[in-house]
Amino acid sequence: MKDTIIRGMAANNQVRFFASYSKDLVETARATHNTSPVATAALGRLLTAGAMMGSMCKNDSDVLTLQIQCSGPINGLTVTANAKAQVKGYANNPEVMLPPSPQGKLDVGKALDLGVLSVIKDLGLKEPYVGQSNLTTGEIAEDLTYYFATSEQIPTSVALGVLMEKDNTVKHAGGFIIQLMPFAEEELITDLETRLNDFSSITSLMDKGISPEDMINKLFEGYDVVFNDSITPKYHCDCSKERVYKAIMSVGKAEIEDMISDGKPIEVGCHFCNKKYTFDIPDLQNMITK
Repeated sequence: MKDTIIRGMAANNQVRFFASYSKDLVETARATHNTSPVATAALGRLLTAGAMMGSMCKNDSDVLTLQIQCSGPINGLTVTANAKAQVKGYANNPEVMLPPSPQGKLDVGKALDLGVLSVIKDLGLKEPYVGQSNLTTGEIAEDLTYYFATSEQIPTSVALGVLMEKDNTVKHAGGFIIQLMPFAEEELITDLETRLNDFSSITSLMDKGISPEDMINKLFEGYDVVFNDSITPKYHCDCSKERVYKAIMSVGKAEIEDMISDGKPIEVGCHFCNKKYTFDIPDLQNMITK
């Protein structure tokens, strides 16, 4: 199954949905950061959500950031996405190791524990929009469901899952976001709540070869479903030496002069892709000249 995000409407346009399969995306992140299984699951869920939420943006220039600050041993997560479902991210402690949960699963909730979820939308305005909510379970999907209800007042159901192979590579990853329109009827709302409570776990469905389209058709069986379009989510870092150069310049002349006085080249690493950029003394002197 190839990575994809499908978008559409259901139940006579009373519901909009986004459903994703994101194995390659999450495996790229795992390989890039050499994450432990529980860190892969946590970061993979947030990356999958970020890709779907990024695809909700209206303009190609819009940028969405999901940031989790938490007390758990993973120490936080950051994911950035755009309207093309290009996404990147990292865990502050990618090597965190924990025993399985009582259910025998990767204990993402324990890895995060208490904390705050921030959703930052840079829409090209003077100030970015920032919405925040407390982590309710640390399981990320439930936390995003709570965020949409409290910060954006949109009744939403979020499901996310990452399944690992025995060699700790990613076997499956994906999820969906279901959102009710303001005119959704009470009967539909009640029916959907029942269906979602009875719905199988995302990972078990993916492990049976169920595609995002099949998942949506299964969830909305008996209702009309319209698939509008699809987009391919990708792990993509847009860092460059030029951007890092400008970032160093922004720290100010005094700071750069201190770097020069040390008499050694400086190396700057990108959190999202782990690329290293080296700037020698002439580079730093050139920054001051500029």
